[in-house]
Amino acid sequence: MAERLRQARKDRGWSQDRLVREIVRYAEKRLVDVASPASLKVYISEWENGRRQVSSTYAGILRALFGRTDEELFALPTPSVEVADGYGELISRIDAARSLSLGMVDTMLHQTELLRSFDRQMGAAALVDQMQAHLTTLEDALTFAVLPDARRPVATALAAAATLAAWQALDAGAVERAWRYDELGKRAAAEAEQPMYLAHAMGEQAYVLAEAGRMEMAVDLVREAQRAGGSKISPRLASWLFAAEAELCARAGFADDCRKALDRAAAVLPPGEEARDPDMLSIFLNANHLARWRGNALAILGEDTALAELYAALQQMDPTFTRATAGLRCDLAQAHLARGEYGQAKAHLQHARLLANRTGSVRQRKRIEGLTGRL
Repeated sequence: MAERLRQARKDRGWSQDRLVREIVRYAEKRLVDVASPASLKVYISEWENGRRQVSSTYAGILRALFGRTDEELFALPTPSVEVADGYGELISRIDAARSLSLGMVDTMLHQTELLRSFDRQMGAAALVDQMQAHLTTLEDALTFAVLPDARRPVATALAAAATLAAWQALDAGAVERAWRYDELGKRAAAEAEQPMYLAHAMGEQAYVLAEAGRMEMAVDLVREAQRAGGSKISPRLASWLFAAEAELCARAGFADDCRKALDRAAAVLPPGEEARDPDMLSIFLNANHLARWRGNALAILGEDTALAELYAALQQMDPTFTRATAGLRCDLAQAHLARGEYGQAKAHLQHARLLANRTGSVRQRKRIEGLTGRL
């Protein structure tokens, strides 16, 4: 437990004093009773040295601050789903699942959208408990749903929620959990007979591989996602997969493949300002988003043309996309660094750090620190 908790704090770039302040701030907002700052500093030291157990109250606060589960923070297993014991209870759960599948799937999809909106603007860290509870409800409903017409809607809702949870886990630096959630999303998509959801989950998994340092394998997987979706995916999702391929190719050093993928992404992207894919609500992509993505890939390749793309995207950036804006600022810093323009790069990194701190993004923070080391 001690090492995991210490590492989670370091991943956020926080000192023990900063963690004390964050615990106090969190408690004040939610009217939770916690110890004095002086006592909290002692608690944190003892937690990180294995001399004190973390109570349930503080465990909940730490999960929200770090976006990690009990298993990831304290080496405690995630509670298992209660097993139905006896025919009466089994039938009761089957009936409950049928009620959910027939009348509540739209409500569960709406809850996923609320979690997505909060994540986009404020980050994933504070949602770890809500997201796990949401997934557990959907998994339980699918487990006890009986016939295909009852199972498919629940499986579709589960696929959508699982891929969101995976992206949140990746942002929090929990790459194994991200991988497992994407696997859950793939299984649910297969159950629902939804090739779009399957292709999207595979595309997300490619990013998990990239974060783990397996760039070539990531490129292979995103291309396999394109083949898996085939002609059954929407044009906007097809463009998203090509743009993801371009970014991953750039990170792998495949410059020519990157440019070809960018051209394919532009060729299939529907015209107009609309960004949301009505057939795949997790996809936001229009010409401006693609310009940001193109600038990102070109910045990774060190090309001068990246700056024009990125500044144009910055002018049109939706302010509610907080994490994406942090990424865009990182892209601009990288492009300026390639030109030896260190002052401009530093200014963009300062903006990026403020936004990453707001969302609690470990993934963005690691990138910022890497770029800062090049100043």
